[in-house]
Amino acid sequence: MDAYDEDPGARPDPGGSARARLPEGSPTDVGSSSDMDPSTGMESRAGVGRPADVDGRADADSEAGRDPRADADSRAGAGSRAGAAAARGAGSMDDGAAAVPPTAPRTGVAALSPGYQVAAALALAVVGIAACVHLVMVFLSLAPTNTVTKQHGKAVEEWVYPEFEQNWKLFAPNPLQQNIAVQVRAVVRVKDGGLRTTGWTDLSAQDGAAIDGNLVPSHTQQNELRRAWDFFTATHSADNRGVGMRGSLSEQYLRRIVVMRLYRTYPADRDGVIQRVQIRSSTTNVQPPEWSRERVSDKPVYRVLPWWTVTADEAAGGVR
Repeated sequence: MDAYDEDPGARPDPGGSARARLPEGSPTDVGSSSDMDPSTGMESRAGVGRPADVDGRADADSEAGRDPRADADSRAGAGSRAGAAAARGAGSMDDGAAAVPPTAPRTGVAALSPGYQVAAALALAVVGIAACVHLVMVFLSLAPTNTVTKQHGKAVEEWVYPEFEQNWKLFAPNPLQQNIAVQVRAVVRVKDGGLRTTGWTDLSAQDGAAIDGNLVPSHTQQNELRRAWDFFTATHSADNRGVGMRGSLSEQYLRRIVVMRLYRTYPADRDGVIQRVQIRSSTTNVQPPEWSRERVSDKPVYRVLPWWTVTADEAAGGVR
């Protein structure tokens, strides 16, 4: 047999012909021979990219029915699709970033400059502290006697009375069923130097007329005179003697209110200067409904206070 005759035992190549037997000592035989590595005792193979290896890979691809060029094209197509998907993802991220709406402009205190923000924070802090102090003072004025009220009772009274005094009679088991009117008269020094006594002026009736039909009556019209009279009766005995340190304070408060009201009704430049005032209350029972069998008196009961001398600043109309 010649060196290049076909080997009947060789596998056919992709072209259909059997492989030729190569001569002795050809590169294929050298590459296919196994050498023993004396250092490791293992068989080693040499020649990556040898013709035998190439033929072996081609034979494996042929047996599996795959085309190496098709595999390369498939890998290239997969890489192209992955790159396109990454590009689409990056584009979507750009679109999402562009679609974020702009932030809304700051409003309220946040829209102010830092200096004004500090000023607003300080103002809110002052208001909050004042509100807390007021609530504590009112609570102490209503609470039973305790260590704090014993030590600081005067400071609490000066803070609360008379403007912020609390009256819980509305929630009493037997609420008030009387109408109380505060009336006043005065001794006036007229322009010729003589003294004249005015008639009784019903200050409560004036407040009632101002409130009647008024959708938004003022706080003073509703409560100022009434609370001043309640303050006086709470700090005085039945014979009009002051009880405790607040007795004189309630007298001064009530006197200033009635003098101010008289000057509104009778101006000093027209009728003279007020020298003394006298106050009385007229108490009338609220009549029961017609279907009730209860019977109460409808006659007024008066409580007349002594004459009070008006001080110089009050006489000059300094408390308008």
